[in-house]
Amino acid sequence: MWENQYLDVKPEIVWMQAVLRWLAESQHKRSLVDDKLHLKWLDPHLKCYTLRQITRDVVDQIAEKKSREGVKNASVNRMLEIVRAILRKAEREWGWIEKAPLIRMRKEDTKRIRWLTIDEAARLIQELPPHISALARFSLATGLRKSNVTDLQWCDVDLVKRHALIHPDQAKTKKAIPVPLNDVAIEVLQEQKGKHSQFVFVYGNNPIAECNTKAWKKALKRAHIENFRWHDLRHTWASWHVQNGTSLQELQQLGGWTSFEMVLRYAHLSSDHLKEAAARVNVTFSLHSSSVAY
Repeated sequence: MWENQYLDVKPEIVWMQAVLRWLAESQHKRSLVDDKLHLKWLDPHLKCYTLRQITRDVVDQIAEKKSREGVKNASVNRMLEIVRAILRKAEREWGWIEKAPLIRMRKEDTKRIRWLTIDEAARLIQELPPHISALARFSLATGLRKSNVTDLQWCDVDLVKRHALIHPDQAKTKKAIPVPLNDVAIEVLQEQKGKHSQFVFVYGNNPIAECNTKAWKKALKRAHIENFRWHDLRHTWASWHVQNGTSLQELQQLGGWTSFEMVLRYAHLSSDHLKEAAARVNVTFSLHSSSVAY
């Protein structure tokens, strides 16, 4: 304590102390359940380390161990992001270390867009248990992210005006998302009426916390659908919109994306908006050819 006060020597704090404080200050995080899974995996690798001992080399070695388990770079990065967040807190807010190490992220494949055809989606819906089927149908009808569907409450739904609202603190972009409800979404909501006074989607009178369950995985297998995640329902919704004439600008508003770059991922699914522009070359060439012939 004397060294800390008069010599500015930082106290020796072990990794678990930092984890406990970070968890206490992160109760508001929507991804806390997933974060705890990553921290559980990290525990045997870092529990004997003090924060000062966690160097860039140590983190790189841990990332390599995670990668050797056969997971994708995205999974490795989600784990690294938590390590980085805790160490930065220890440096910038708690004053436990002089400087957090620079942590290198793995390169992720951002081109992956997996979507279902109408027939595939119908097969999957048929194989799902009723409570998961309702979630999937509503997701395909609205394009909402998983947590926005599972956490949806009746107070944020207006069946008469046919819209729902995702509040800023519930949205990934921290901006409110108005959700217009089509016929399929209204049909699903009508089926859910009376099941719970607060939450729209429940199972056994309790809100549904997780969709990626054994029932989901078994249904995918029975429907003969491979390489498909729950979030790909959102990709499917967006792909269907573009294929049916929704402009990318409209899709950006419907999906609540702040960056137009995110929406451009779906541009290749429809080139209708470029046909008129492409035709201009034909017109120019035609006029030029006529003048030469004359």
